[in-house]
Amino acid sequence: MDRRKFIKTSTVVGGAAIFGNTFARSTQPFNTAIEAPWFDRSMRWAQLAFVENDPGRYDPDFWLDYFRKIHADGVLLSAGGIVAFYPTTIPLHHRSDWLGNSDPLGYLVNGCRKMNMSIILRTDPHAARQNVYEAHPDWIAVGVDGKQRRHWANKDLWVTCALGPFNFEFMTAVNKEIMERYQPEAIFSNRWSGHGICYCQHCKSNFKNFSGFDLPKTNQSGLSTAMASGDLNDPAYRQYRVWRTNRLKELWFLWDSEIRKQKSTARYIPNGFPDKLITGQHSDFFFADQQARSGIIPPWSNGKHAKELRATMGMKPQVGIFSVGIEEQYRWKDSVQSNAEIRVWVAEGVANGLRPCFVKFGGYIFDKRWMDTVQRMYQKYYDIEKYLRNTAPIVRAGVVYSEQTDQNYGGKPWQKNYDDHAYGIYHALIEDRIPFEMVNDRLLDEQHLKDYKLLILPNIAALSDDQCDQLRKFVDRGGSLLATYETSLYDEEGKPRTEFGLSDVFGVSYSHNVEGPLQNSYLRLNGDPNTKGFHPVLKDLADAYRIINGTHRVNVTAKGDFPSPVTLVPTYPDLPMEDVYPRNTDTDIRELYLRESGKARVAYFTGDLDRTFWQIQSLDHGRLLKNTIRWALNEEPMVNVRAPGVIDVTTWRQEKSMTVHLVNLTNPMMMKGPFRELIPVDAKVDIRIPENMKVTGVKLLLRGDKVDYKINNQVISVSIPRIEDHEIIGIDIG
Repeated sequence: MDRRKFIKTSTVVGGAAIFGNTFARSTQPFNTAIEAPWFDRSMRWAQLAFVENDPGRYDPDFWLDYFRKIHADGVLLSAGGIVAFYPTTIPLHHRSDWLGNSDPLGYLVNGCRKMNMSIILRTDPHAARQNVYEAHPDWIAVGVDGKQRRHWANKDLWVTCALGPFNFEFMTAVNKEIMERYQPEAIFSNRWSGHGICYCQHCKSNFKNFSGFDLPKTNQSGLSTAMASGDLNDPAYRQYRVWRTNRLKELWFLWDSEIRKQKSTARYIPNGFPDKLITGQHSDFFFADQQARSGIIPPWSNGKHAKELRATMGMKPQVGIFSVGIEEQYRWKDSVQSNAEIRVWVAEGVANGLRPCFVKFGGYIFDKRWMDTVQRMYQKYYDIEKYLRNTAPIVRAGVVYSEQTDQNYGGKPWQKNYDDHAYGIYHALIEDRIPFEMVNDRLLDEQHLKDYKLLILPNIAALSDDQCDQLRKFVDRGGSLLATYETSLYDEEGKPRTEFGLSDVFGVSYSHNVEGPLQNSYLRLNGDPNTKGFHPVLKDLADAYRIINGTHRVNVTAKGDFPSPVTLVPTYPDLPMEDVYPRNTDTDIRELYLRESGKARVAYFTGDLDRTFWQIQSLDHGRLLKNTIRWALNEEPMVNVRAPGVIDVTTWRQEKSMTVHLVNLTNPMMMKGPFRELIPVDAKVDIRIPENMKVTGVKLLLRGDKVDYKINNQVISVSIPRIEDHEIIGIDIG
């Protein structure tokens, strides 16, 4: 297959889509008669992050042969910064002590060019050697104690200031030299944005000129003392966040413009940026650098990260870097993960729109056990490439995420563990197998929301008046909302309101109190006294009578009539045992407010049920959340999967096909890696297709099989035996 693709793109710019509309690939659609840009062409990536003694020790031809075997069409190679892996002529740019007169970088670049691979060269500017410190001590980062910072992991190195002359002058020259010598498609920088607040002379002066404040003080953990004390409104720290973001944006644009002077199609690619909206607006291509699991995180977090970026980037290409080694705090960089863990992590990325990129630290190989696994995955992705060139996700539900809430909320005891609200909702949707996307709270205009039926707001506490108005208009247009806890009780800066910003939408008023932690409190599940039946939010819960409550709740007053399927059983003693009985089991205090207006449905949970679900994984909480989501959506999801276990379902449209990804997360190690083995499940899948769509074929893409299927009333029914980690249903359409 010729890697030089000719790809059609849509001129429609928008959010999630049902079939016809697409995300924009870039701000300017390109002519279909012209070859696709390099950043849209390459689908399978490889990264070699060299170590200083690699030159002369590793075999570059081995890697070139491996790239050929796995059909890699993009490569990321270490070039310079801390160590130059080429014969640099820039003073103070440290050549590898093992380099001699060789140019190992140039050898690999030439070999990759012969295979028509896109080439990105990597720099790392975060540390420097003693000679840099002696020549330019002002280039070195300074701690709050006024001392220049030794590197935390290598005491022979110094930490550089990310926002001063080292990056703006020295690394600009390094980038220019790399571009002149090798003409790569892009330069990618790792650890370019600094490590905590720097108190060097440049930062102190620049910040003072910008804000009028001194730099905010930090504690031993690197947090500002105001943040550590819960004072999120500290003006100096707020201004520091703005200044740092602006300074990094200035650096990004400087490097990008200088790189484009050398090659107009080239780009600078930052590894991470503190603002996802700016990332989405200004990136044609991005590396999602969440390499593997660490601590206690589920494998679907790889997909969550991709969805959050896509909310601002649209369908611009995202490459998902995955490590073949273990990613834990002890930094075992020469380690190898289990093959089952690698397969599931990569499957989650691909199912959520990432183009895979393995990263190997060091060119010398101690352990090859990962290599066959990556080769088999990449071979499959190569074989089915046209089905992975997604033009739009096919979803009706969106989960709002809020960087402004994350930054400006959380200083009070009842606001801790803010991320757990989103994790709880995300996990409930995964368990219920509902395809969905993430929605950035600063992109709530009609164009971005036009294809969504339901928006879920997991304690999106900080919302501006304009954002609240956008959500109000969404409901007026027939969209549904589900919100929890303190959603809209604060403005965009985190300042408390006297009333919900969405009070009229929820139908409740704030009673100026948050209760909690609630010890030994419950939710009473009530039937309708008139019909003797139960509300749909209580499906499969009608026999429960009552279930455990969350840990905190907002006191509210209803502004109208509501059903009462879920009411409060207040806290009562849990000791001594003789006193453990409820004093009041039949309050009329609602914990879930449900209302309908035309085609719109609104559900508001007064408590932190989403956060509590994530923390304790109560089956009842999961059921109540899933039932309420289904009630608010008020339409059948496009895909119905009948199978045991936990399966992540994503749905996509391509130019001449649509796909349904099924990622099997069923495993005792789902919440704490690594997967030791893959536990197969069988599945029966029903897929609704539009009335005007003609299906010309159905395949199981990763098995490589045609499959028996039935179409009845525009519903495709497929049986899939033995899904180990990942299966993709490919539906060809006329």
